Amino acid sequence: MIDFKNYNLPDDSGHFGEYGGSYVPETLVPALNELESAFTTAWKDDGFHSEFDDLLKNYSGRPTPLYFADKLSSDLGGAKIYLKREDLGHTGSHKINNTLGQALLAIRMGKKRIIAETGAGQHGLAVATVAAKFGLNAVVYMGRKDTIRQSLNVRKMKLLGAEVIPVDSGSKTLKDAINEAIRDWVTNVEDSFYMIGSVVGPHPYPLMVRNFQRIIGLEAKKQFDEAEGSTPAALVACVGGGSNSIGLFHPFLSTDAKLYGVEGGGEKLELGNHSASLSEGSPGVLHGSLSYILQDSNGQISPAESIAPGLDYPGSGPEHSYLKDCGRVQYSSVSDTEALNAFKLLSRTEGIIPAIESSHAIAKLIQIATDYKKSDGIIVCLSGRGDKDFSEEVSNGE
Repeated sequence: MIDFKNYNLPDDSGHFGEYGGSYVPETLVPALNELESAFTTAWKDDGFHSEFDDLLKNYSGRPTPLYFADKLSSDLGGAKIYLKREDLGHTGSHKINNTLGQALLAIRMGKKRIIAETGAGQHGLAVATVAAKFGLNAVVYMGRKDTIRQSLNVRKMKLLGAEVIPVDSGSKTLKDAINEAIRDWVTNVEDSFYMIGSVVGPHPYPLMVRNFQRIIGLEAKKQFDEAEGSTPAALVACVGGGSNSIGLFHPFLSTDAKLYGVEGGGEKLELGNHSASLSEGSPGVLHGSLSYILQDSNGQISPAESIAPGLDYPGSGPEHSYLKDCGRVQYSSVSDTEALNAFKLLSRTEGIIPAIESSHAIAKLIQIATDYKKSDGIIVCLSGRGDKDFSEEVSNGE
């Protein structure tokens, strides 16, 4: 049994048990070593934390509220539902937490050019935002398919001064955008900073992004205690790469709260038709680390599919893989249809339009709410707002 009261992973080599590590071209090893050294030094520096905390408060608008959804709680007939409102932060999602932290690192390291990838566009928007604020040049790679279904965020990124490069290779989604971003980084490693948007990739990215996102769970823990005088019975968050979920879960690992990670089940749970790498995949190497991924019998990466572009990725972070194997987090998926129904339910019960990614967490909540007593509390991470998702496919389901 894992002692989560003394949990201190990853180890010095960037491993969470067998997962994680750094499987990269030799040309990137010095850059990763430089990044790890810069992050380690910054994380021990009170001045860095003071600047980071000030930006989170006065620029991003933290703390975000923990909102008691009384009507949704009543409609579902089970536990008391609280929503951690990351959708109310600057740029409309949790992504700004990570990009502010990484921007401060880039500046410390003397990097003036930022490379990033994006799927739903929320990370790309957050990258473009911090680049504009700090006077950095931003290049954002985005799958052609995602530039079409997330066109509003593309327009916002361009307005902020970022160069958005559509990617036409592969499935034209997030995996392919990451491939192109890494190619750019290998070519321009001396003057460019790769700003990964989730807890994926080679060490130290999974550690670094998690630490920047832990503010979600730290706030939620304090806010729930102030509201209820206790610990929540459960927490629910969507999982693509997994940054909003690990940010919420990590401060609660040592508690008795049950943790639910919810992946994109797509149209059906057949390889190539979903994005449920943790609940349906197997261990393998993708984008520089070992984790659960979607792969065929020959070890080739399978296409991922989800109505939510932010979940449309054939892998997840190595810490999630570790938490799956040790049983601390229960990972499952919901279908596109279930997510759409949840999207409409929250909109019509609470007047809150969630991102289609976050709607996956609401769909799981609908399934489990009555498993808990009315005196229990469940926190759901509302990782983003839904204005980006008003395609005909999402919003026209009357």
